[in-house]
Amino acid sequence: MSIFVDDDTRVVVQGITGGEGKFHTQQMLDYGTNVVAGAVPGKGGQEVEGVPVYDTVDQAVEAEDATASVVFVPPAFAGDAIFEALDTDLDLVVAITEGVPTQDMAKVNKRLGEVDTKLLGPNCPGIITPGEAKLGILPGNIFESGNVGLVSRSGTLTYQVVSNLTERGIGQTTAIGIGGDPIIGTSFVDALEAFEADPETDAVVMCGEIGGEDEEQAAKYIAENMDTPVAGFIAGRTAPPGKRMGHAGAIVSGSGTGTAESKISALNDAGVPVGDTPEEVADSIEDFL
Repeated sequence: MSIFVDDDTRVVVQGITGGEGKFHTQQMLDYGTNVVAGAVPGKGGQEVEGVPVYDTVDQAVEAEDATASVVFVPPAFAGDAIFEALDTDLDLVVAITEGVPTQDMAKVNKRLGEVDTKLLGPNCPGIITPGEAKLGILPGNIFESGNVGLVSRSGTLTYQVVSNLTERGIGQTTAIGIGGDPIIGTSFVDALEAFEADPETDAVVMCGEIGGEDEEQAAKYIAENMDTPVAGFIAGRTAPPGKRMGHAGAIVSGSGTGTAESKISALNDAGVPVGDTPEEVADSIEDFL
């Protein structure tokens, strides 16, 4: 099985006529993803890579029975694009855009509480169920179908850990990049809950980083609710307090929370082995299986 996306997922690409949207639409199509429509205001009636373009997401959903969208819209307009998608019957919205203003995401976050649609991102690489569908910019060639779920705040870490797993013959059910911004739609807990409910996910990798308390919350959830074993990795162990490292959410305030040490300690207390390297994470997964 898988979580959130599979070969039945029907995708509309918001921003399909832009450079990034067009390029990654072709990549998704080449992977076998069922991209059924694009949505760009004023571009209705065009085609991109053989995919029909509509003026609005609502038109695309109605005409093509789309169930998910991927957002490749510039930061200044990405918040509005997400709102537009949330006003439809889509099951999932994947926001790839980096640099979406935090105030825009605060408004989106409020709207999420009023709808059933899931949001991944923003500032995320997307989601992939190997051999079935990929939504976003993930390099499909490193993934293999299998029984290990993965959720990460970092795209690059996702690729490294997955590469190590695949090289050992360990495939994945679904891999999710939730994004590294301060305000995102799907949390570690949301993803872990879905993996726990998936009978074909036998182990989970959780890749976190400094900043915020999401990993500590995930550790609490794991300790109280999960039978599926989890292995972890935390990036940013040497980052100085008060300095943003990479992602907008990867900043330690100096208050003692959000540090690599506090996250590793919380995960260890929940029975989660935290590797010093991605290779050690793969070692833990091998031990679980």
